[in-house]
Amino acid sequence: MGHSVPDGVENKASDAASLHSSHGQIENPQSVHKVGFPPRRKFFREFTDTLKETLFADDPLHPYKDQPGSRKLILGLQFLFPILEWGRNYNFSKLKGDLVAGLTIASLCIPQDIGYAKLANMDPQYGLYSSFVPPLIYSVMGSSRDIAIGPVAVVSLLLGTLLQNEVDPVTQKEEYIWLAFTATFFAGITQAALGFLRLGFLIEFLSHAAIVGFMGGAAITIALQQLKGFLGIRNFTKKSDIISVMKSVWGSVHHGWNWETILIGSAFLAFLLLTKYIGKKRKSLFWVPAIAPLISVILSTLFVYITHAEKHGVQIVKHIDKGINPSSVNKIHFTGSYAAKGFKIGLIAAMVALTEAVAIGRTFAAMKDYQLDGNKEMVALGTMNIIGSMTSCYVATGSFSRSAVNYMAGCQTSVSNMIMSAVVLLTLELITPLFKYTPNAILASIIISAVIGLIDYEAAYLIWKIDKLDFIACMGAFFGVVFISVEIGLLIAVSISLAKILLQVTRPRTALLGNLPRTTVYRNIEQYPEALKVPGVLIVRVDSAIYFTNSNYVKERILRWLRDEEEQLKAKQLPRIDFLIVEMSPVTDIDTSGIHALEELHKSLQKRSVQLVLANPGPVVIDKLRLAKFTELIGQDNIFLTVGEAVMTCAPKSTEDV
Repeated sequence: MGHSVPDGVENKASDAASLHSSHGQIENPQSVHKVGFPPRRKFFREFTDTLKETLFADDPLHPYKDQPGSRKLILGLQFLFPILEWGRNYNFSKLKGDLVAGLTIASLCIPQDIGYAKLANMDPQYGLYSSFVPPLIYSVMGSSRDIAIGPVAVVSLLLGTLLQNEVDPVTQKEEYIWLAFTATFFAGITQAALGFLRLGFLIEFLSHAAIVGFMGGAAITIALQQLKGFLGIRNFTKKSDIISVMKSVWGSVHHGWNWETILIGSAFLAFLLLTKYIGKKRKSLFWVPAIAPLISVILSTLFVYITHAEKHGVQIVKHIDKGINPSSVNKIHFTGSYAAKGFKIGLIAAMVALTEAVAIGRTFAAMKDYQLDGNKEMVALGTMNIIGSMTSCYVATGSFSRSAVNYMAGCQTSVSNMIMSAVVLLTLELITPLFKYTPNAILASIIISAVIGLIDYEAAYLIWKIDKLDFIACMGAFFGVVFISVEIGLLIAVSISLAKILLQVTRPRTALLGNLPRTTVYRNIEQYPEALKVPGVLIVRVDSAIYFTNSNYVKERILRWLRDEEEQLKAKQLPRIDFLIVEMSPVTDIDTSGIHALEELHKSLQKRSVQLVLANPGPVVIDKLRLAKFTELIGQDNIFLTVGEAVMTCAPKSTEDV
């Protein structure tokens, strides 16, 4: 039995003289009000209104209304490049906040970028490249003030896993890089296309529960992958599932682990976790965990350089190319097998990156009370990845950890991304040679400490308490990533999310209604045990639109309600049911299959000498019922504005029949 859907309190029905019917209304002799028909609309007008509501629900063209041509041009440019709008009011006070925030997230992003590039099976400089060009593009085109752009752990892992399934990153290194840029290009095309076509709602098909599970599973997988660098293992499995990884780890315990590497990794991981704890407990010390990774890199690099630990088996970065991003236009494949593979990988990476970025952007927009246009964000993210693919970058998106630091550091606008890019530029031009002796263990420690925050056990527990079906989706995505692979986990997450939608559509909730004593209000008798059933009348509410996917179920469920009720009445030797009232308030729409199901329901009820009555059908529903002549079939005097009015009419008749 379903739960009730909150609706307005019904006005107390009162007896009144019958009113003459007028055009577009149904006459009911005991009702003051009548069920009205909406004005008829032409097909083209109805189609355009529906299309507008589907794709342009936020009415983006409203600011252009009644504006001269020059003003429309300016508004159009501001829409594409929001910097033209907020840049006019930019001042030194905002610059101070952005400067502090930009320097803070730069100190966090540089060591993370080097580690995330390795996660994607790419050389360290590609991570830095991806924190230089994309943030600059986003600063000009993005509408979020708080999001920090760059490589992220989950997308890096996803990209690395999907790419190495097609090309070996060691033996076919050049082809691997080409495919990475091709995938990034198509990821950008996908994101921009979704934004331009106003199809941003497609990413909503990945439910919150599935995202929590997927992110948690990805965090576990990423942390396990870092055991290679953390333990100093040279021969490590290329598979990402937990069983293969643990076999590889324990298979190397006697001859593959390096104690110096473990000592360095453990010491700095403890340091990083301690700083995260301090930052969490004292919000004013947010900068401590932000600069901790850079401090760790500096200290560990200095330690290895002084002690020559690389001669004792400690693996180091060795070399990072110096200089800014080289052009990679000629490395993108627009035709051939690499183009097809790149498109498939790019499509998957694009959706995951979009889901993460839009969720982050909306979170901080809500905290600062400003609106974020999801479709505009997609265009900005897509454009930056398209340009990024042509400048040696791989897929970049919004980073939650960096965005949180950006927010707490007092960022005012996306200029903080520009400042971060400037610091990365200086790093590429001047500092990269200094990373030669950076141990891989410290990069593994930085990534492990970063992804721990992706495991949201509190959210998982809350999902369990609220919705068990959501929890199944969460755990399905989690175990799919951990025990099989990232792409299978993502597929499970999407599949379970879609399955939940289908289940809710095909099996809508219904409820028996009863009368709350001393009122004319009718509510779910399960939610309100004090609600009383009306003798001779069965009241059923359908809590969903009636479509071809659920019409047969709705009909059969109503008949089952009737059968169960009649069996109870017969056992108690009480009067039989004469009227079945269907409360239609939650039924927002109905199609031809739904109308056909109502016709079959009416025939079944006639055979049982039970009259079908409808209460409060909405404008769309009543209009379609009239066009199908269903209103004539059941009789216009059996359609009422409220359940209360329907009961006032039906209950006396039921009493007379006894």
